[in-house]
Amino acid sequence: MIRDSRSLAHVAVGANLGDRERTIAEAIRRMGALGTVEAVSPLIGTPAWPDPNVAPPYLNGAIALRTSLDSHALLRGLQEIEIALGRERPYRNAPRTIDLDLLLHEGRIIVTPALILPHPRMHLRRFVLEPLAAIAPDAVHPVWGRTIANLAAALPPGQP
Repeated sequence: MIRDSRSLAHVAVGANLGDRERTIAEAIRRMGALGTVEAVSPLIGTPAWPDPNVAPPYLNGAIALRTSLDSHALLRGLQEIEIALGRERPYRNAPRTIDLDLLLHEGRIIVTPALILPHPRMHLRRFVLEPLAAIAPDAVHPVWGRTIANLAAALPPGQP
């Protein structure tokens, strides 16, 4: 039996500016240059966060990506895709053409100035956990030791 030496990463994808579906599809296509896209969740519509009155709604989803890149190189690749698709960062939580967040990478726990894995707020966000649970319900959060499906089910009603 041949073992695949590539690792599995999970990426959140979101957009609330422009042609959201087309931009997300293009981001996923470009992720193919970083590895093999193994799964794509259905997209869900969600109000802009933290204030739905000041920005258009989001489409959010999750991607499973098998890659030979290390976590830092993968993050750089995701950021390059964001820039190529018009992502600007004028202020925190600004509306965006595309947002690609590295959520999990093969159970790794990393804390550096450039990268924190697992994503430090993913366990608090329904718009991240629901799409991720659709493609990886049994993936385990390496800090909390709970499955993604369990974390999603434990969110209080009304939690974005």
